[in-house]
Amino acid sequence: MSEETNSVDLETIYAIKAGMTRIFDENGKHVPVTVVKLVSNVISQVKTQEKDGYSAYQVAYYEKREKLVPNPIKGHLKKAGVDKTFARFAEIKTDASVELLGKEVTYGAFANKSFVDVSGVSKGKGFQGVMKRFNFSGGPAAHGSKFHRTTGSIGQHTDPARVVKGKKMPGHMGAKKKTIQNLEVVDVNLEKNFMLIKGSVPGAKNGFIKISKAIKK
Repeated sequence: MSEETNSVDLETIYAIKAGMTRIFDENGKHVPVTVVKLVSNVISQVKTQEKDGYSAYQVAYYEKREKLVPNPIKGHLKKAGVDKTFARFAEIKTDASVELLGKEVTYGAFANKSFVDVSGVSKGKGFQGVMKRFNFSGGPAAHGSKFHRTTGSIGQHTDPARVVKGKKMPGHMGAKKKTIQNLEVVDVNLEKNFMLIKGSVPGAKNGFIKISKAIKK
């Protein structure tokens, strides 16, 4: 727990991807970074082994105007002693303590030069063919060719006489949960509520992302 009695440091937070830019380090080297907007995270429920069968914190984030939040959610937040109206919730599995209910999550666990794993929903690309979706080379580009960008043969012989599961074919591309590991935190500015993470992270601008301490570092 942090020094403030009304806050706590967790190894996972939820934030908003604001976009990308670049900075220059002390050696004048160009560094591409993702700008992350830090939003308020509050523990809205504590799951215990005795009552729920597992231990976790439910974290509420993304504050909205009061009239845009349904009454059941308002009641849930009020029960936890939270006076803000949040619209999104997520669970963080960890050894939970009931005493931390209603406390705000701070960013003390994410210092400069530390490493994080970032999860988000990738940009949706719609229905795409195999050349864009799986980087197939395609057929000849000559005018006489009748095979340019299609899949090619997908069939089998008499045995097994079916298309095997998992065959790479055209279909919906993107809009899936992705995680990029071991990204470096370049800067954390709590006064202006932003974090700079080296490199790119999954998701579109203004999308929600999950930031956790790197498990492989």
